Amino acid sequence: MHRILQSTIVLIAATACLAGAHAQKSPKKPRDSEASASAQTYASRPEADAFVREVAARRHIDEAWLRASLNQARFNPTVQRLMTPRTGPAGVKNWRAYRSRFVEPIRIRAGLRFWNENEATLARAEQTYGVPAEYIVGIIGVETIYGQQMGNFSVVDALATLAFDYPASHPRAADRAQYFRGELEQFLTTAYLNNTNPFDTVGSYAGAMGMPQFMPTSWSNFAVDFDGDGKINLFASKADAIGSVANYFVAHGWQRGMPAYYDMQLRSTPAQLTTLLEPDIKPSFSAADMAANGVQIAPPGNSHSGLLALIELKNGDGEPQYVAGTQNFYTITRYNLSSFYAMSVIELGQAIKRARTGAPALPDTGTEAQEPSSESSNSPAAEAAAKAYLRNKARQQRTPDPANFSTP
Repeated sequence: MHRILQSTIVLIAATACLAGAHAQKSPKKPRDSEASASAQTYASRPEADAFVREVAARRHIDEAWLRASLNQARFNPTVQRLMTPRTGPAGVKNWRAYRSRFVEPIRIRAGLRFWNENEATLARAEQTYGVPAEYIVGIIGVETIYGQQMGNFSVVDALATLAFDYPASHPRAADRAQYFRGELEQFLTTAYLNNTNPFDTVGSYAGAMGMPQFMPTSWSNFAVDFDGDGKINLFASKADAIGSVANYFVAHGWQRGMPAYYDMQLRSTPAQLTTLLEPDIKPSFSAADMAANGVQIAPPGNSHSGLLALIELKNGDGEPQYVAGTQNFYTITRYNLSSFYAMSVIELGQAIKRARTGAPALPDTGTEAQEPSSESSNSPAAEAAAKAYLRNKARQQRTPDPANFSTP
């Protein structure tokens, strides 16, 4: 197992790789004037002052440094708006529409390149952690298109906004604000221990960072130095990102050799269906329990030894789709609490794997890809098959023809 760096993880290389960002020898350096001087700060907020005193005592951090850093953090109204729950009637959930945002030619093309360039590292991660390459590639593709979209929000501003100004209309506003205070504490602690300027790091509007979009506590607890250079860099090191995703999965219950789900047919009564859906995505039923409630699981899932969950993928006004989710499906949802998200990760990884080897497209795509090739994944034959696969997807989804994209 590669060394996991806890509260002393090194962010110097990570921040240095960002456009216009440079690691600082002194964490007391004032932030750049990237916004209006009149922007609201947290210098006069009593709850921010209490936070500084508590964290300084708990983490043994210089209180003056912590106060100076937090006093420079600015309220970001865009972050608050993006976290505000929608008003009005709830939208109709539609798995096919959600899927089309992630299992699409641009991500598949980028995923082919990422997999080909990091084949040995992905194989090493699977050997070390037991997580197949397609799941790791699926996560990084869904999260940031392999580092192309890692966010441009100041992480300090985003975390401070959500810690002290979380939208009050959210039904769990107090709990969510407390969560983000913990993330802000970890981020500032890391910056202090590594003598870096916390205002040099950018990420998502929720404060997630790097290719796999780790929150500060996840970076501290689960990120690994998988390239062996003595530091963790989830912004620029593809190896560190690959190893860290795999390690995160294992820490959240990933089971080596277990599928994420099984295909099935539903013959349940309404009462049985209600029973099966009550636990949501948490595995709660044995294969025998599922069968007794009208679920016919395809082999070998019908003899699965662990617990299963009935995963419902609603399709707007159309018929929902169902699969029998395993512990590994549930593990993927620890990254994002959504069955749609987990299934998108799985199906993006599957699509890239099939395109990479020249295999036919998945049955529901309606494409006519070539038969699987015995050529290597970097051969002209495999490349041609991959382009054909993506061209068919492009026609379906009216996206740019992948022939115009650069070759991996």
